[in-house]
Amino acid sequence: MRILSGVQSSGKLHLGNYFGAIKQFIELQDEGEALYFIANLHAMTTVRDGARMRGLTLDAALDFLALGLDPKKATLFRQSDIPEVTELFWYLSAVAPMGLLERAHSYKDKVAKGISSDIGLFTYPVLMAADILLYGSDVVPVGKDQVQHVEMTRDIATKFNLAYVPGYDPKRDENPKTRKIEGILRLPTARVQDQTASVPGVDGQKMSKSYDNTIDLFADDAVTKKKVMSIKSDSTPMESAKDPNANSIHALLSLFANETDLAEINRTYREGGKGYGHYKIQLLDLFHAYFDPARARRKELEGDLAHVESVLKDGAERARKTAGPIIEQCRLAVGMK
Repeated sequence: MRILSGVQSSGKLHLGNYFGAIKQFIELQDEGEALYFIANLHAMTTVRDGARMRGLTLDAALDFLALGLDPKKATLFRQSDIPEVTELFWYLSAVAPMGLLERAHSYKDKVAKGISSDIGLFTYPVLMAADILLYGSDVVPVGKDQVQHVEMTRDIATKFNLAYVPGYDPKRDENPKTRKIEGILRLPTARVQDQTASVPGVDGQKMSKSYDNTIDLFADDAVTKKKVMSIKSDSTPMESAKDPNANSIHALLSLFANETDLAEINRTYREGGKGYGHYKIQLLDLFHAYFDPARARRKELEGDLAHVESVLKDGAERARKTAGPIIEQCRLAVGMK
């Protein structure tokens, strides 16, 4: 099983990134051939400063390694170090339907939030398709909000195969044992952890760098505390029962609390007697218990950036070897060779 996914280097990694996707990345590196990339080309839709981009890309690499990604088990690389991905992006753009891109939820949501509707943002799903298809990926671990992009990737791959593979029939199943496929491009499947697929931000909306409502994984202690204490709540009095669905606090507690602790949290929510400030402090304590080991590892890695760079370069070499046969088939199919 070949596993592929990535995270944009458009800001600091946060709880939504971790529980929506990265936690899966770490677990899946023991289940198959895993390739994970830092999506700095995608990040260009929002980051327009070269120095900041370089810094955020390095930050993402540090974060991945600190959180438990093992370069001996998984391939970690920068998206921009793979020239074949932009080449495949163009081949796919030639067959991708405009109507398909116009239906992308992510594009519509971001434009509604005031993000500029540039071509890069509009064609984001095509570049994401190239990221996935270039390596013959079987499984794409994603957050719930990205499932549509994997479905669009399948649609775009089907369009390419229909255009360039004589007799291609998308209804014929692939054979997972022999890894033989009918077309040049393999159709991937998304894998989502439903219980943690959508992580709410401090304002109650989906946690996202684009919405500036995140709790970052590696921020200073004071910044982390300020963010947690700023989680939007309601005016329910301390002594009154509270609705677990009224704000983000209970949902975030549920990410960390074990079964016993969560049962106690639920009991006090129903009975009342504790204010939201109490639950925020409890959330902060759980956050540190969970992430402080990774936060310590990250500080160690910051002292050996040459090692981090070598991991990325080695990862790019391995990724390009995997991509080579597939991009060569695409070049031949479209007549570039």
